[in-house]
This record gives sequence, C-alpha cells and structure tokens, in this order.
Amino acid sequence: MKKFFSLIVAALFVLSHAGMSFADSQVLVTNGSTDKPSLKKERLTSETATVTAVNLTTRLVTLKGPKGKIFDITASEEVRNLDQVKVGDKVKVKYYESVAIEVVASGQAPGGAQAAVALDRAKLGEKPAGMIRGQLTVTAKVVAIGKKKQSVTLKGPEGKTYQVKVENLENLKNVTVGDEVVITASEALAITVESLK
Repeated sequence: MKKFFSLIVAALFVLSHAGMSFADSQVLVTNGSTDKPSLKKERLTSETATVTAVNLTTRLVTLKGPKGKIFDITASEEVRNLDQVKVGDKVKVKYYESVAIEVVASGQAPGGAQAAVALDRAKLGEKPAGMIRGQLTVTAKVVAIGKKKQSVTLKGPEGKTYQVKVENLENLKNVTVGDEVVITASEALAITVESLK
C-alpha cells in the first residue's frame, strides 16, 4: 500500500487545475462548501475483440483485437457459462478509473485507509459477463508547506512523509498545515460477451 499511496499522493498538487487530463478523460474541479481545494480526474476506456477460437477443455479463448492483434486468455473457473461463447462473438471490455482528492480541515476526514472490492458475474444460463469494482480511500495530513520551493509535505496513515512538488501555487491558496487530504482511487472492469448477429 505504501507504493500505491505515494503514487496517488503525487497527483495531489502536481496536477494543475487546468492541466489535468487523460486522453478521453474529464476533469472536475470544485470548491464544495469550503475554500479548500478539491478535484476529480477520471477516464473510461472501452475496447471490443472478436472470439476466433474457444477450447472448453483448457478454457482458452482466442481473441482478435480491433487492430487485428491475436491474443489468448484463459477463463478461470469463476467464469460461468463458457460453453455459450462461440466463434464470432464480440467481447466488450470497459475499464473505468478515477482519483478524487479533497482537502479538509483537521478532524473532518475519515482517517487511515479503507478499501472495498465488489464482484458481479453472469447468472447461470446467461452469456459470460462480469464486473469487478474496487475503491481505496486514504487520508494524509499536511505537515509542511514550502511556497518558495513550491512543495507540500504529507504524512500518510503509516506515518511516512511524502514531499510533493506543486506546479500551480493556486492549489495551495487555502491549504494550511494540519489540513487533511482525502484521496479516493476507484477502478472498475466490466466484461460482456455478445452473440454474433
């Protein structure tokens, strides 16, 4: 979790209000009910591949991607109804990821780290499909602000400190030592199989 936390924290002040963007992403910047900064960065990616072969014994499915690349995946025992997948079916994959960051006054954050994972899969008799969602929320404390160096030092839930470079000083305008930073990272992966029509 230390590595994950440090990667997320780096996004906090490094990204400026205007400069945050993925390809195919949306960025929302709000101030909520206080003057403390908050922002959200998100992206949704989707791809479709075509089934070119299915081996029910080995559970190996061969797919052809949108650019013609051929690749194999092994369907785990968790994948229901694999026998319904046929050559020519379309496999649709959607991947969603987001990072939300909110600065709040001391004592207003949930504290520590919380994680949640949820899994859905197709019912018996349906074409294979599934979704997995995960969310991690981490709270850090602002322990130092270096306006000359354009940096902020955060203390994570495990007690380790991280110095983060600030590209836009506007991000520090209403941040004070002792404030808490709530970072929520969310991911979701959905896979569906659709019959050839």
